[in-house]
Amino acid sequence: MEKPQLDGVGACVFDAYGTLFDFNSAALTARDELGDDWQRLSDLWRQKQLQYTWLRGLAGRHADFWQVTGDALDFSLATLNIERPGLRARLMDLYLQLDTYPEVAETLQRLKAAGMKLAILSNGTPAMLAAVVERSGLDGVFDAVLSVEEVGVFKPHPAVYGLAADRLQLAPAAICFLSSNGWDAYSAKAFGFRVLWCNRFGQAAERIPAAPDGEIGDLSQLPPLLVPQLRS
Repeated sequence: MEKPQLDGVGACVFDAYGTLFDFNSAALTARDELGDDWQRLSDLWRQKQLQYTWLRGLAGRHADFWQVTGDALDFSLATLNIERPGLRARLMDLYLQLDTYPEVAETLQRLKAAGMKLAILSNGTPAMLAAVVERSGLDGVFDAVLSVEEVGVFKPHPAVYGLAADRLQLAPAAICFLSSNGWDAYSAKAFGFRVLWCNRFGQAAERIPAAPDGEIGDLSQLPPLLVPQLRS
């Protein structure tokens, strides 16, 4: 997939988990207790977390992302037969302290200095998002931090993507959406955003409508695609 130059974009909207914040860092930090199981736990935890958001959305049985994250962790610990006193509470607390990916802070600062509006649009609860944004030192960087709790349904429901257009007061075509999740990137494009898929994990292309405008390996490649004066 090509890396197009997207002119006429007034705002960048970022998914949080996997795009800005490394969801693997919670289990990795607890490697002293998890040992070699840390990656298996992290992978299953993330898989079930997303599955539960989709299942709750389809069933019309919304619960916030904190509960979904805890339910997914309980399933994962039980599946892998991991039982250690205090481990669940530790992992949940670590989810509020996720690391940012290495290029995130510099990329955001370059975009902000160029006059781009910046926002987060996430399944996370307001409290979860506030915690990771504060820990990352990104307070004051974002013009908006938007949670699906405002509409009571998870991504990829169109109402979620509509939050960003409404809050930023921009047409969808004037917003560039970034996500490392292929299903999220494709769904945001179907809503009408300009979309660059931050394919950190080398995923295969999705077979759902509609294809993103382009693909990047990490966010460091983003600024020149949106800001003409940053192009060499």
